[in-house]
Amino acid sequence: MVTIAQMQVGQKGVICDIAIDKIPLKLLEMGCLPGKEVQLIQRAPLNDPLYIRVNGSHLAIRIETANLIEINLLT
Repeated sequence: MVTIAQMQVGQKGVICDIAIDKIPLKLLEMGCLPGKEVQLIQRAPLNDPLYIRVNGSHLAIRIETANLIEINLLT
């Protein structure tokens, strides 16, 4: 398994595990939950934040948070 932080731009994956006690509640409320598909849209110039699409929304998350969200990559 890999984390969102390890994805390449354009890759898609399905969230399989989250450190729920360490993830901001707002991110969970926006649908960043196990079983949801996530796609890395863009990386900022200094690699932080990452722009992702999850549950139909575009979100910006810090690299530290992205390292806490494990995914299974889709081919």
